Amino acid sequence: MSDDLTLRDVLAVIERLYPPDTAQSWDRVGLVTGDLDQPVRRLHLALDPTLAVIGEARSLGVDLLLTHHPLLLRGVHSVATTTAKGASVTELIVGDIALYVAHTNADCAADGVSQALAQACGLSQISPLTIEEGQNMGRVGVLESSLSLRSFVEGLARALPVGAGGIRVSGPPEAPVRRVAVLGGSGDGLFEAARAAGVDAYVTSDLRHHPAIEAREESRDGPPYLVDAGHFASEWVWLPTAKGALDAAFDGRVEITVSTISTDPWTFTVGAR
Repeated sequence: MSDDLTLRDVLAVIERLYPPDTAQSWDRVGLVTGDLDQPVRRLHLALDPTLAVIGEARSLGVDLLLTHHPLLLRGVHSVATTTAKGASVTELIVGDIALYVAHTNADCAADGVSQALAQACGLSQISPLTIEEGQNMGRVGVLESSLSLRSFVEGLARALPVGAGGIRVSGPPEAPVRRVAVLGGSGDGLFEAARAAGVDAYVTSDLRHHPAIEAREESRDGPPYLVDAGHFASEWVWLPTAKGALDAAFDGRVEITVSTISTDPWTFTVGAR
């Protein structure tokens, strides 16, 4: 009898770390492709299930691809290879690769995305920023000592993957920063929570023009200052943490790798100040 773990065995461990019932109601997490009885020897972690990432997984002989972002968050009416979604599903099935998604259930986990981002910021005394649908979302913490806004962001830049757009900041470079809120991924829905937490800076991503202006106006150009670290960078920091947790859980019975492909859609910037 084979000693290989089955997909069913592996998912039981993943779902203990990132319970599906802690995902937000609008989310689509869980198993997308795969047979629960198929053996799993190699597990690959990535932020997005893009065609390039799936190709990387196939070249590595991966049995299970675990991504943060869903492949099928919104309804589709065809999986023909004439569409990118269809081509992705086909590549997974032809390659005999199971795809599993841990999204907002990984965001809110004790060692999840926002916790990893808080640690990348150098924060301690970390606690939840807010609660949504009964789950802890975002984090708040403090730096060991006060830094200027510029110095704080320069340190964060060294801890995150380098993105084409860099890190956008709204606030005076010399402003003092000690107490910080973070939310991995898109975060302009939690401006009020960041203000209520009394933080000096709020680190997140995907900040849109009008909501960002309104947030700065509400703060009368004072704190919280806004730090847009980029969606890919702000969430990628979770992947090594997840690998560590899974390595410990499987104790060498599953080979676990992290994707080397950046799925940041931006490739270069022109004319940045």
